[in-house]
Amino acid sequence: MELARPARKKAIRAWVFYDWANSVYSLVISTAIFPIYYSNITTVDGNDKVEFLGGTFSNTALYSYVLSLSFLIVVVISPLLSGIADYSSRKKSFLRRFCYLGGTSVALLFFFRDVDTLWIGLLGTMFASVGFWGSHVFYNAYLPEIAPKRLQDHLSARGFAMGYFGSSILMILLLVIIQMPEVFGFADAGIATRFSFLIVAVWWVGFAQITFKGLPDPVEHKSIHWRTVGKGYKQLKTVWDSLQGMKNTKRFLVGFFLLSIGVQTVILLAAPFGTKELGLGATEMIITILVIQFVAIGGSLLFSKLSERFGNITALLLSLVIWVFITFSAWTMEGGDDFVNYKFYALGACVGLVLGGVQALSRSTYSKMLPKEGEHTTYFSFYDITEKLAIVIGTFTFGFVEEISGSMNNSALVLSIFFFMAIAVLMRVRMNVVKDEN
Repeated sequence: MELARPARKKAIRAWVFYDWANSVYSLVISTAIFPIYYSNITTVDGNDKVEFLGGTFSNTALYSYVLSLSFLIVVVISPLLSGIADYSSRKKSFLRRFCYLGGTSVALLFFFRDVDTLWIGLLGTMFASVGFWGSHVFYNAYLPEIAPKRLQDHLSARGFAMGYFGSSILMILLLVIIQMPEVFGFADAGIATRFSFLIVAVWWVGFAQITFKGLPDPVEHKSIHWRTVGKGYKQLKTVWDSLQGMKNTKRFLVGFFLLSIGVQTVILLAAPFGTKELGLGATEMIITILVIQFVAIGGSLLFSKLSERFGNITALLLSLVIWVFITFSAWTMEGGDDFVNYKFYALGACVGLVLGGVQALSRSTYSKMLPKEGEHTTYFSFYDITEKLAIVIGTFTFGFVEEISGSMNNSALVLSIFFFMAIAVLMRVRMNVVKDEN
């Protein structure tokens, strides 16, 4: 679909605003405040063991397993939904539905008060994750439709930068509310924290209305028939078959799979690591995450410039070398160190430097590799499934290594192996021959 200049400008603004809207979930719920709240609520008198469905688990390992399950659900349903969306041309409709699922699930976290309501916390965590990541299947698929290839790197980086900036603003506001609950009429920090989950839900759903209003609607609507239900799975097989003749695109996806195991696991489990393994308090953790957020704004734009100067793959390889340094450094950290908080701040700055860059570059690099003609939703569904399978493996591995070794430091060390493997694979990708392959 070719958009006229005014319509394209409106669509780009709307597309970027969804990063502003939903990144508060990524920061507050999956990265910062909720993981810290979860660790504190589920640790009673120094005991981090919790009972759930008849089993006894480490609280953080159980959290990892629930995240793993949520991404497995996304992997299973994404082909189904993308097939229906492609056939009926209703990407926006499904984007809206997943947004509302995520926002409602985040709001339900308000009712997670103690270990007796653990099931609410875990279910809210799972379905909020499904809503967030499910919406990204359709959100990412809009990128090739609203922007030419020459603008996709910049637009992708702009989206991430907007997300980091907007979520950081809300994060600071929520931090003030939690640190001074009495000023805002709350009895204690616990209630203020739970109220912050409601604010996140309203922010996400509220600002998403700008996206829903500005993204283009399809010219023609088609009704859904039962025969379309399996179309998404068939299309994924078609994408897989097409990749056999697109060696560099296939190599890139393998490298992306490996780096996503490390990157996404670090994002999701950094807060439990700092709180539980290093003994950092909520204030130190939130400061670290804010450092990540603000450095990431510049980092995403920096790596966009590096990709223009040296190429996407070279920029990605540079970021992965830094990720190896990050995971090795985390492995060596000890909670008894007098300077552990400052070391963690520095490590957070390193994460921020490369986090936005690796995410934006991965998305835009893959977009450039797509055939000019074809169902972009299906190709991005394949991309999304690759990332989600990586997270399933990464979060499960992180929790499992902690369970068997008793240390999250060892889990961090294991992640470095995946970064090394990603470097080895991406070094063989040649962007200059992608066009001929396609």
